[in-house]
Amino acid sequence: MTAQAAGEPRTEAACPAVPGAVLDGPVSHAISRVARLHRIAAGRALRKLGLHPGQEFLMMHLWDSGAVRQSELIKAVGLDPSTVTKMLQRLEQAGHVRRRPDPADRRASLVEATDASCGLLVEVRRAWGELERQTLGGLDASERAELTRLLGTVESTLCAELSGSGDGDCDSAC
Repeated sequence: MTAQAAGEPRTEAACPAVPGAVLDGPVSHAISRVARLHRIAAGRALRKLGLHPGQEFLMMHLWDSGAVRQSELIKAVGLDPSTVTKMLQRLEQAGHVRRRPDPADRRASLVEATDASCGLLVEVRRAWGELERQTLGGLDASERAELTRLLGTVESTLCAELSGSGDGDCDSAC
């Protein structure tokens, strides 16, 4: 069924790339497109640092929290345990993290950032600063503040909706 058949006029000049299936969700479609492009730009910056997308969030958590159980790290980043295990293996091989048995429970592992990863922290901060400049380059200070406010409202609304459905993903989204 086309947009015209559904009774919705579609002007090609206004937005030629919008599929008919998203006519009832143009903002959601825009957010998805922007998020995808932002992830691609972040991936390019991270590759220069020897990181894969997502590894920076894991490292950010370790830099801020210190040594944590691997199970807590998995919950904090909201990823599948096998994905986090693979990330940790790569980060450990690169010398950015170390894993050791938890002295309080030898069955559990503690994960921590190494001293050698401090240089990586500086580079990740620089990369995220540059990504911020690229992402918001067309906005003035008041527009940036308004966008931040609006995205915070959208995030709160989605978190409330997800919390009401019993889905725990909201905690790891922050």
